[in-house]
Amino acid sequence: MSNQNNRSKWDFGRFLQTLAYFEVIPFLSCLQRLFQGRAKDNKDRPTGEKRVGVILVAGATGGVGKRVVRRLVERGYRVRSLVRDAHRAKEILGDNVELFEGDITIPETLTSAMMQNVTAIVCCTGVKVQPVEGDTPDRAKYYQGIKFYMPEVVDKPEIVDYQGIKNLVQAASEQFSSNNKGGADEKLIFDFTNPSDDIKNTWGAVDDVVMGGVSQSGIQLVENTVLFAGNVSTENSGGFASIRTKNFESPIDLAGYEGIELRVRGDGKRYKFFLRTEAKWDGVAYSHSFDTVANTWINVRVPFADLIPVFRAKTLTDGEPINSSKICSFQFMLSKFEYDGGLNPKFSPGGFALQVESIKAYGGETLPQFIMISSAGVTRPGRPGINLEEEPPAVRMNEQLGGILTWKLRGEDSVRESGIPYTIIRPCALTEEPGGKQLIFEQGDNIRGKVSREDIAELCIQALEQPKACNVTFEVKEGENSADSLDWQNLFSRLQPDR
Repeated sequence: MSNQNNRSKWDFGRFLQTLAYFEVIPFLSCLQRLFQGRAKDNKDRPTGEKRVGVILVAGATGGVGKRVVRRLVERGYRVRSLVRDAHRAKEILGDNVELFEGDITIPETLTSAMMQNVTAIVCCTGVKVQPVEGDTPDRAKYYQGIKFYMPEVVDKPEIVDYQGIKNLVQAASEQFSSNNKGGADEKLIFDFTNPSDDIKNTWGAVDDVVMGGVSQSGIQLVENTVLFAGNVSTENSGGFASIRTKNFESPIDLAGYEGIELRVRGDGKRYKFFLRTEAKWDGVAYSHSFDTVANTWINVRVPFADLIPVFRAKTLTDGEPINSSKICSFQFMLSKFEYDGGLNPKFSPGGFALQVESIKAYGGETLPQFIMISSAGVTRPGRPGINLEEEPPAVRMNEQLGGILTWKLRGEDSVRESGIPYTIIRPCALTEEPGGKQLIFEQGDNIRGKVSREDIAELCIQALEQPKACNVTFEVKEGENSADSLDWQNLFSRLQPDR
């Protein structure tokens, strides 16, 4: 009886809140949303299907660029649009897009602030080509390729398509070499240096209150980090506090990586990091213990091969190795126990604090970091044996258009020579048609045809996540048939890397 009297008061309300937040009991979750006046919304939950970091879109108000921006935003990417005129860009792109005024032809405007936290660039810039003034009032027909009108270029191709690309490549090289977040062999999963409200909707506390204990912890955004802090108590047979993500809307596929790297600053205590590959609330987890150094930032690498399968701090001797292609959630924990009843040698009850700056996968395949939209035909002007009558206008009129294709090729060369993982896309004649067609990839710069700007925008986004898209240059046109879906991996796997 005395033991019962000495028990601390258990917070049943906090127990229910935890279960409701993590949707353990759907009925409770519905009630919570009802009382809080909010509908269920998964848009803030990580999908696990994309690289995380800022994607910079240059030429964001152009025909392809505005479509790239729209699709990236719709899929939850963090997008920064490089534009010459922010007021005009807002009219085209809307109010909810981050705009940065700059010009690739003016190196001084391509600042470190513009490149901050950028992990990839989609370059849709190019000189403006339009009908000669007075030729036709209907520019839409010109863009559709319905009828040929005498074209003229507004800017100088050498300045935009070569020097401008070279300037942007230089800014990218400086950023990617000085900031390894989301680098070529890494995948940034959570970047807490740029916190957003969705973090609070993704991470929540799971303390020993779920087992009758009284420990309390929480998550705060402090100094551009996430702070996991609170008070851990051994009363009521408790002794752990943790923060955990809700299950990702789609499991994160990290099959091509070696493990997880944590950037943390702790208090000298030993913590645990968990990965889960199933959506169960109380299922198998894969654990790694790590020691912190008081008030010191350290990088903690968690190799997938070293993870221990556990169930409630008990090791599973017959547990299978982790399936890193199906990561459903993450968790940090401070516990008095290590494994199988053993005690944490660096545990002490009371206050604790662990700051987390980033979570990323390491040791992965290289992904493209510079996607460039060029043009089919760039190698054809002056090529022996070319029948100009069979070539598109840009090839026939290359010299009259200021050497537009010649300078585009020079711009491509600056990308290829940069050392940045890249994808160079050479579309055939661009149209305003809806898209959704089969796509044909070829190399050697020989094909002719047309392709929708919508399909090229989608191609850019797909290339961001395809290792096989690295360091390739290819031409693309649409096929005759529509396609509900495309096997992007197969399309890219047929391409040969540039020498």
